[in-house]
Amino acid sequence: MATKTKKQPEKKDNMLWLKILVPVLIVAAIAVIFIVKNASEEDAPDLPDELFGLNATTEIDFASLAEYGLPVIVDYGADSCIPCKQMAPVLKTMNAEMKDKAFIKFVDVWKYGSAANNVPIQIIPSQVFFNADGTPYVPSDSLKKQIGGFKLYNGFTVHEGGLTEDEMRAILAEMGVK
Repeated sequence: MATKTKKQPEKKDNMLWLKILVPVLIVAAIAVIFIVKNASEEDAPDLPDELFGLNATTEIDFASLAEYGLPVIVDYGADSCIPCKQMAPVLKTMNAEMKDKAFIKFVDVWKYGSAANNVPIQIIPSQVFFNADGTPYVPSDSLKKQIGGFKLYNGFTVHEGGLTEDEMRAILAEMGVK
């Protein structure tokens, strides 16, 4: 006489476990994604909107902005300067995109000349850069070759001339903005 084995019930048990395990793993993966997404949103700074306005009419207090832990780019130009006009859409776009990631500001030095008293601006447009920790941004050698126009003046990194959107994005990437 042949003996019966209990293999069939084991197979059913394995299938049952698999049917339970797969949905549990899917729910767990969704929960992990939700937690990670919400945790990264909570880590974003909760800063007042007025800090991110594009146009500045007074001297920029770089030390105060450094307290927020975000990089700073301030463009010194004028609304009626041709290269400045070419850069205006770039500044507007980058200011909107970088809200809560970096401070992008514009100072019209012809309207608000005293707003540039604390920076070593020689020509317009010129941009001043500070890292998130408040130190002057120092571009890599390859970026200096690619863009050109960077100068270091008494603790200020300044770029003289206009920047394209791609150039500004490359600078922000080097400053650690994602």
